[in-house]
Amino acid sequence: MTESTNTVSRRKWFAGASTLGAAAATASLLPGITAGTGAKLEPSRLPAKGGGYTLSEHVKRYYKSTLV
Repeated sequence: MTESTNTVSRRKWFAGASTLGAAAATASLLPGITAGTGAKLEPSRLPAKGGGYTLSEHVKRYYKSTLV
C-alpha cells in the first residue's frame, strides 16, 4: 500500500496546535488592554556645564546587582 500524501506528521500537528493555543491565549488578553492616558513625557534638561549623567533609582539598582 502507498501512503497518502495528505497525512499530517505528528511534529506539524503539534506545532500547529501550539501556535493555535498561543493565538487563543493572546486573543483572550487583548480585550483587557486599554489605551494609554496620552500623557507626554517631558525630556529632562541637561546640566548647563555639560555632563548629563544622573544617578537614578534604575542605575542604583543596577549597581547593587553587580556587587559580589
